Amino acid sequence: MTQSAPLLPHGLRDRMPPEAEAASRLTRAVMDALRCHGYARVAPPIAEFRETLSDFGDGAGHGTGGTEGGGHDLLRFTDPVSGRTLAIRPDITRQVGRIATSRLATAPRPLRLSYAGQVVKLSASELWPEREMLQVGAELIGSDSVAAASEIVRVAVEALHAAGASAITVDFTLPDLVDTLAVAAFPLDPDHVDAVKAELDAKDAGALAALGADAYLPLIAASGPFASAIARLRAIDAGGVLGARIMALEAIAQSIAGSATITLDPTERHGFEYQSWFGFSLFVAGHSVTIGRGGSYTIAHADGRREPAVGFSLYPDPLIAADTGSGLDADRRLFLPVGHDHAAAQALRAAGWVTIAALGDADCAHRLGCGWALGADGPVAVDIPQTGTN
Repeated sequence: MTQSAPLLPHGLRDRMPPEAEAASRLTRAVMDALRCHGYARVAPPIAEFRETLSDFGDGAGHGTGGTEGGGHDLLRFTDPVSGRTLAIRPDITRQVGRIATSRLATAPRPLRLSYAGQVVKLSASELWPEREMLQVGAELIGSDSVAAASEIVRVAVEALHAAGASAITVDFTLPDLVDTLAVAAFPLDPDHVDAVKAELDAKDAGALAALGADAYLPLIAASGPFASAIARLRAIDAGGVLGARIMALEAIAQSIAGSATITLDPTERHGFEYQSWFGFSLFVAGHSVTIGRGGSYTIAHADGRREPAVGFSLYPDPLIAADTGSGLDADRRLFLPVGHDHAAAQALRAAGWVTIAALGDADCAHRLGCGWALGADGPVAVDIPQTGTN
């Protein structure tokens, strides 16, 4: 028997009812939360010139599941109009950087922008088998100060609450910590810096000792719940180099105290290859994957000037899958018989009802999944038989 060809490419999918409605509802709730903080929405195209997306990959991106940046993750094709190579975006942050340094280059700073849209990766990963996902986020361009970082973390937590998440964990990191310490406090051979970063990320004490990086071993223990981890970080004698960083982390943590669980892993690297001094990951109870990432970074202008920024990206597909509800939503679906009162139906829709109008006498509330039918005096409850799905 011949196996039929797949309807869609690997890693791409249709959103069916009720998941598509759940995705729309979540996106709307998050974007409303961002708008309330002054983040103006931009909507860049799904595809751009390949070199544009590649150029903005070096200093922007809050990737998850392989969308961190650079030109290696671009799904390319040839534009039949220009003859140039185009690429489908794997990350919207890069596009926001392009907009901020071109069309909005002269706009007052700090510039607050938000976005929502689909992104497509070149390949999937074990944690993220889908190649297409929803990305929603916000960027604050023109500052990467403690105040800016505190605002962006606070807004990210509020956005997740708006999306329906209740138990949120924010994990802080210091992406350039090793580079900072290697200058003088804990000197390293330049050829060993990347290796030390990798072994710290892997929490491999033996490998660090083999590299002659014993001074970095206490950093492995400086992770976990924020209060105890920051105390262990403070106890590391780095000649005062860590003082300002510790104060900054404490100020940011204070800005979200009570609204999320806070942890610290100062040497976490994965997903923070392009962040500067501060980064954070977002987790939601009940989901094993990272729901979002953010932090500080820089973007390059055409004249070579680099501008600081801080932002975050959410990848809320797991939350959408958990919020599909009953599907038919029969409790609010109202069957309208042939010849119904249109003015009454309009008033009921304004009150929040979903109306399903009969197109012929054969239509009925049961078959159309309605828990109510419009009677002479208003909605009347209808019992829906419990049947198996096909």
